[in-house]
Amino acid sequence: MPSSEPVRFGRKRPLPPCPNPLFLQWLTELRDEAKEKGLKIQYTYQKAINSLNKYPLPLQNAKEAKILQNFGDGICRILEEKLQRHSREKGPGPPEATWIQNSEPGGSRLDPPAGPIHCPSTAAPPPGPAERSNRLAPSKKKNGDEDEGRQRGGARRKREYVPQRRSGGHAVLLALYRQSQVPDGRSYMFKLELQAEAQPLCDKSFTVPDPGSKYTAWSSVSTLIQKNLVLKTHSPARYSLTEEGLALARRLAAVEQEEEDEEAAGPGGGGEDGRRRERQELEDDCAGVVDLTESDEDDETAGCATLTDDVGSSSGGPQGSRTTSGNADRDVLAPGTYEILLCVDFIETTGGSQHRKQELVKELQRNGVRFDVRKLNVGDFLWVARENMAPVPGQLRAPAGRELVLDYIIERKRMDDLCGSIIDGRFREQKFRLKRCGLRKPIYLVEGGSTAASHLSLPEATLQQAIVNTQVVDGFFVKRVQDVRESAAYLTVMTRHLTKLYQNCTLSRRSREQEGDAASDEEATASCSLMSFAEFNHGAVKNKCQTVREVFARQLMQISGLSGDKAAAILQHYSTPYSLLSAYDRCSSEAEKEKLLSCIRYGKLQRFVVSLNCRNSNFNQEDLSSFDSGFT
Repeated sequence: MPSSEPVRFGRKRPLPPCPNPLFLQWLTELRDEAKEKGLKIQYTYQKAINSLNKYPLPLQNAKEAKILQNFGDGICRILEEKLQRHSREKGPGPPEATWIQNSEPGGSRLDPPAGPIHCPSTAAPPPGPAERSNRLAPSKKKNGDEDEGRQRGGARRKREYVPQRRSGGHAVLLALYRQSQVPDGRSYMFKLELQAEAQPLCDKSFTVPDPGSKYTAWSSVSTLIQKNLVLKTHSPARYSLTEEGLALARRLAAVEQEEEDEEAAGPGGGGEDGRRRERQELEDDCAGVVDLTESDEDDETAGCATLTDDVGSSSGGPQGSRTTSGNADRDVLAPGTYEILLCVDFIETTGGSQHRKQELVKELQRNGVRFDVRKLNVGDFLWVARENMAPVPGQLRAPAGRELVLDYIIERKRMDDLCGSIIDGRFREQKFRLKRCGLRKPIYLVEGGSTAASHLSLPEATLQQAIVNTQVVDGFFVKRVQDVRESAAYLTVMTRHLTKLYQNCTLSRRSREQEGDAASDEEATASCSLMSFAEFNHGAVKNKCQTVREVFARQLMQISGLSGDKAAAILQHYSTPYSLLSAYDRCSSEAEKEKLLSCIRYGKLQRFVVSLNCRNSNFNQEDLSSFDSGFT
């Protein structure tokens, strides 16, 4: 009986990390090259590397790699070309195996293959398992050499995230830090005001993505939240700094202040040594940077450079000058520093009848009208005064300038659309939203004549009466045109008229709370105050969070015979259902209840809301009780 040998559990020999190291090396080079250029194909190469690492068998040629996941025709063709070039330079060799087990007793040593397909170098001695893992495994760090040196030198320090200078994350941290330093100020900021304060500190736009990309500078906020630097709470969202974010922002602000002082001292002030010391201290504290692309793909894809390059770059450009300018200068557009631009709602160019909507765009282009297609939350056309920005060297496009909305907005209605909006109630709601949008010159552009209204669900007389009521009762200016070409001609004439009207006008920014301070037409040639486009569009959101007063107004308008003007007049005296119900409860008799609202005046003619209670005798008992139950 043969002598018993000790039982050996597990694998008898170590397995190599990848049976196809040559293909792995080429894919790693392709991924790193795409990453340096900022191409998104780097993620495809990374997926192919992961699939190749999981495959346990050697590949004879690049065509066999098609059986692997994430290996398409393009990657296989590139690998095949590299393989043929490698064969011509090194000569062909036997491709039967990647690693050949040595015939020595024990079989624990692995020798490199004799062929050139699977091994990048046959002259070098065989690496150990740990060295092969470090050399052949795909690098997942941006600073690979630095990390490798840290591994050899000892334990690696955990790196802290530091955004690139003048990037979106850098600007947001500085803007929130400056807000936190305001005495008796709020410790948080809303999205729009945060974007407005951070834009001068950033080279990219917070609202407009770069050409060929869907990301803006605002995309980096998700990275700040993920890194526990920024806290997002409430609805509408409030952004504030965490303790970690406050500490990092304080260091970034100290570096910014140091550079501003050095620039003010001049080139001979010896500020370079101080700047270098400050960079070194911040670099020691942060111990490196993390690329934004390490997080989810929803984050900003632009990579971060090293901390020395980030903090060492100066801001001596147009953006840097805007950073130090005061709030008053940033809220004023002088004559000659802006252009009048027509904004077209994207619904007017997409969907529905493509031929008719594209005809409008072609007519505007033929007339030489400068326009921009964007999403408008109310209206179909409006005009903005856009600030002229000088191009920045090294950037593909000029920085986004400030935009102020002129007091003219147009709602376009075809006769069939007018008929449908009257039937489903959108016509009344749209007029109410146009009145509340903050622009003082709403215009209805009605397209189509009597022929277009002859085969609709409503009689032509009803449509004509609705148009007349819009002009006489609601106070809108109504322009009648026949077809799309006349609509484009009217927009062209209006654009040229507004360009001439505002050419010598100094424009200042105002908030929605200052709507009464807007200038009239006679003052438009001297100076006027306008809302910013971001504030206007945000305030016109249809389904935004509403206050109790706004919900109460919408509920009142559901009562037959109660118009928007009557509802607004009632709200001036009773802003909530509870206050109105309490007033009814204080009445001693039914007759007094019916006369409770009779002294309230509404509209331009200051008529009494007397007919409301006459036609709705049970208004206070049923309708208001149902309204109030919706809030409790």
